[in-house]
Amino acid sequence: MCLCSSRVTPSWSRPPPSCTSPLFSELGKLVLDYAVGMSRTPVEVSDELFDRLRQHFDDGQLVEPSHYIAMENMRGRFNLALGIGSAGFSEGMVCAVPAVHPHP
Repeated sequence: MCLCSSRVTPSWSRPPPSCTSPLFSELGKLVLDYAVGMSRTPVEVSDELFDRLRQHFDDGQLVEPSHYIAMENMRGRFNLALGIGSAGFSEGMVCAVPAVHPHP
């Protein structure tokens, strides 16, 4: 699944900020697409997406992000299953997306 392309229509009306942000390179957006696909249930990593990743990474380099993405998914599912919530260290500011305010 590639959220930054038109192949899949997401359930929201506009693309996630990573797709349009100038702060993410095209490679960064590709890796974010991979993380989103790996995080879906069931996993939705298309052959096309994986082939695009293979253009930039060798086998060893693909193992590392796959491992970290899978570990964070495991940690999140573990915490949800046990009812473990936030420890409050960030007070909700981690990965906060600023509100969009139209200019007058």
